[in-house]
Amino acid sequence: MPEQRDPSPYDALLLLSFGGPEGPDDVVPFLENVTRGRGIPRERLKEVGQHYFLFGGVSPINAQNRELLDALRSDFAEHGLDLPVYWGNRNWAPYLTDTLRTMVQDGHRRIAVLATSAYASYSGCRQYRENLADALAALRSEGLPVPQVDKLRHYFNHPGFVRPMVDGVLASLAALPQDVRDGAHLAFTTHSIPTAAADTSGTPGDHTEGGEGGAYVAQHLDVARTIAAAVRAETGVERSWRLVYQSRSGAPHIPWLEPDICDHLEERHAAGAPAVVMVPIGFVSDHMEVKYDLDTEATAKAAELGLPVARSATVGADPRFAAAVRDLLLERAATERGGTPERCALGALGASHDLCPVGCCPARAPRPAAAGADWQDPVAEAPA
Repeated sequence: MPEQRDPSPYDALLLLSFGGPEGPDDVVPFLENVTRGRGIPRERLKEVGQHYFLFGGVSPINAQNRELLDALRSDFAEHGLDLPVYWGNRNWAPYLTDTLRTMVQDGHRRIAVLATSAYASYSGCRQYRENLADALAALRSEGLPVPQVDKLRHYFNHPGFVRPMVDGVLASLAALPQDVRDGAHLAFTTHSIPTAAADTSGTPGDHTEGGEGGAYVAQHLDVARTIAAAVRAETGVERSWRLVYQSRSGAPHIPWLEPDICDHLEERHAAGAPAVVMVPIGFVSDHMEVKYDLDTEATAKAAELGLPVARSATVGADPRFAAAVRDLLLERAATERGGTPERCALGALGASHDLCPVGCCPARAPRPAAAGADWQDPVAEAPA
């Protein structure tokens, strides 16, 4: 008999992701959704979309979310967790508002939310909460019941997220030629963001010792150290490593986190590194920025240099990650019922907060953001 678990007060889980185009005709409309309000000309979006057109206009992210959705449902059923799982996107179908509307029409009123972004930052956390607030406002304007939504905590250091990445590095090292394997450098990669956004990510207590990079950099460094230590323990080899960045998209005059992965490959080659393993710790799945920026662009740079490289796997729909989501859900449910559950976390930083505090990952302009300590339901706050 499968074990019975209590998810109350939650009656559904929402998998909330970024979304991506699923054909050539979707690319520019998708990019218009992503860049809405920035005034970027359509012709410029066509240029930006060339990465997608190289892959037939299809981002792999939606297919990977379907796989994760299946993995979550299978894991829940196997462990006796009777909770439906839905999926909605910020920027493409199935859209978040449409999914929440369906959930409400299906009778759900207390919804746990898993965002496919593991770390603290405006774009990786607060913007998701702002989109949730927008969707709730849309439901209210339609006269529908408005559910309570609770975003599950950051899971960057949960064992079910970290351990699959450790195994991915070990597999990549094993795939390298034996004569370069022990000297291989580990380049932990994540999405570059403006330094101003990084410096204000999380809360001051979450920041690195010097304050620069905020929680975004501190959390990635903690994961990189944890993985490097695990790989050292498994292989008996001490390897150099560094946190590097990819996928910069901002104006040249605005400082973004560096070094870029391609620049880093050049530097490591010049320093005599015999090989590099690229480890995309900042990405839950192999979406477009992994497939193009690492598998295409960075791999081409390495070939130009004559530098052997391997790219380790992202977590994707690994069963251990599905189990981690179940753990996070049940942990939060027990907390909401007044319990004190064990909170699993590796590394030095410990488990993240459940509720984003006021001032966490501030936006460029004030906007309502649901599922945080600063959320005020307009109806609840209205005078009688």
